Amino acid sequence: MKYSVNDLTIDTGTQVVGRAGDTIALPKLSYDLLLVLVRAAPNLVSLDELMKLVWPGIVVSPETVSQRVKLLRDALGDDPREPRYIAGLRGRGYQMIAAAKEIEAEPAASPATATVEPAASPAKLRRNRLLLIALSVVFVLAIGWILADKFWIPKPISQGKVTTATPALAAISEKSIAVLPFVDMSEKKDQEYFSDGLSEELIDMLSKVRELRVPARTSSFYFKGKQVTIADIAKALGVAHVLEGSVRKSGNTLRVTAQLIRVDNGYHVWSETYDRKLDDIFKIQDDIAGSVVKALKVSLMGGVLPESAGTQNVEAYNLYLQGRQSYNEANVSGYQRAVTAFQAAIALDPDYAAAYADLALAQLWLSSDTDNAVDVPGWDAALADAEKAIALAPGLAAGYSARGFVRTIYRFDFAGGQSDLDKALKLNPGDALVLHRSAVLLGVLGKLPAAIAREEQALALDPLSAEICMRLAFFLVADQQMGLARPLYEKALATAPNSTLALYHLGELELLEHQPERALAIFRQSTVEDYRLTGQAKAEYSLGHSDPSQRNLEQLIAKKPTPATAIAGVYAWRSEKDKAFQWLERAYSERDVGITWLKIDFDFRAMREDARYKALLKKMNLPE
Repeated sequence: MKYSVNDLTIDTGTQVVGRAGDTIALPKLSYDLLLVLVRAAPNLVSLDELMKLVWPGIVVSPETVSQRVKLLRDALGDDPREPRYIAGLRGRGYQMIAAAKEIEAEPAASPATATVEPAASPAKLRRNRLLLIALSVVFVLAIGWILADKFWIPKPISQGKVTTATPALAAISEKSIAVLPFVDMSEKKDQEYFSDGLSEELIDMLSKVRELRVPARTSSFYFKGKQVTIADIAKALGVAHVLEGSVRKSGNTLRVTAQLIRVDNGYHVWSETYDRKLDDIFKIQDDIAGSVVKALKVSLMGGVLPESAGTQNVEAYNLYLQGRQSYNEANVSGYQRAVTAFQAAIALDPDYAAAYADLALAQLWLSSDTDNAVDVPGWDAALADAEKAIALAPGLAAGYSARGFVRTIYRFDFAGGQSDLDKALKLNPGDALVLHRSAVLLGVLGKLPAAIAREEQALALDPLSAEICMRLAFFLVADQQMGLARPLYEKALATAPNSTLALYHLGELELLEHQPERALAIFRQSTVEDYRLTGQAKAEYSLGHSDPSQRNLEQLIAKKPTPATAIAGVYAWRSEKDKAFQWLERAYSERDVGITWLKIDFDFRAMREDARYKALLKKMNLPE
């Protein structure tokens, strides 16, 4: 089947979109969106319909749809202010306003056998067209469901290979609960950091109960502020119970309302209201978590809820929660505010181990994003903070998790990092973030089957984490399981449309699958200059465009700080090994974060037998 849309042609057999003889490379989600709009033209397709047809089997927000439409418009060169192809109605949906028609004709009948049929009436043509659209929608839904069942939601790995299933179709354990963000009901609506912090504390405490499956913060908070039913949330997260609640703060008084809902029948298993003075907040957390655990009959699991390693200083705790909220923004300004808040909390309570652990990670990422090439004092401070957390609370998994990660990324102390992360896993095996960091270390060491298995465990606990999803796909590519990586990258982008790293890796996958035009179109969409220049330099080279490739590389070299590993990767892609090794040595001396992946990075696969490569691995304490 082929379609003509103004000057565009769409071949559904090859899934190629063309214009004036040129191919327009579209990621799969953009292509699927375009096809749905074309088949429905000129009718408006509602946001709900687009979510179901383009993202079958997962819950996405209207913002995700809008972001994908923007990416499609950019690829087509369509101006939303004066659209040629796609128009939108705010809050309702989108429609293809360009003239769309099928252009593939049926084979002509031979003269000897041809018969003249009476012309179909306009009413019959309309009925036939409506029937075709209905059948197309049913077909897309069926294929979407099959793909969702096959690719989008991971399940346990067997022998290092990923197999997949949808949690909604799998047997959901009775011993599973999602803690949703508590709602700030305070009069001034200024206690969101506090209500979010309470939810995070409950997730952390409940995840330490053995055999109780608790989705991590990223997945539970994904639905915050979205118009999604409890049933949809539970289906996406694969849980049997949901805990929701609210926080109302007035002066020095706090009222927390919590209720536990069994999803399959909607019954309230348990609910409670707590009125406390603010100096009793830690007792409130223990009361709520203890009541939920009792309601779920945790005693049958043989689990014991451990005491939280916190503080008795209420103001320090408030600052800690504010730091956590800022850290979760995952950008430079957020890390800076997090560092300030954690340091202020520690000034009030010098024995606050959890604040030291989170300060270590905020300091690590802030130092990695500095304008200077090397920020050794910042990294040293991060390591010292993590060690302080361990010294203050030897039973706190967060301290070992933070130190293990800092050792891995900064010190290349992989043995020490593995020891720390193994300890963290032993203390809290149900923490998705600990599992993820452990998987990262295994991947860095080149232990890909183990890294894939560990990351899949993390994804099972945090199924809507774009970071975990993207990293699992990265490991699959390194393990040459390209077909399984693509839907994971696309899921990461569906969950977090602004994930520049997932977009870059999807472009890399197109290059590895010998689709440089598609890769170039993807790289051009990146809002991060490092990723855009690196990707374009590689893609232009693969297309035989030496001059544009060199111009992009020169711009990359001129950047401050200089992304040494990325530059080495471009030279390696262009088979300029000597220059690639020069930049790798610089990356090592500057502790460029990218070089951590040297052992499994596909850019350097053709250099692995070179003596210089093996010498660099040895210098980095990596096994050959």
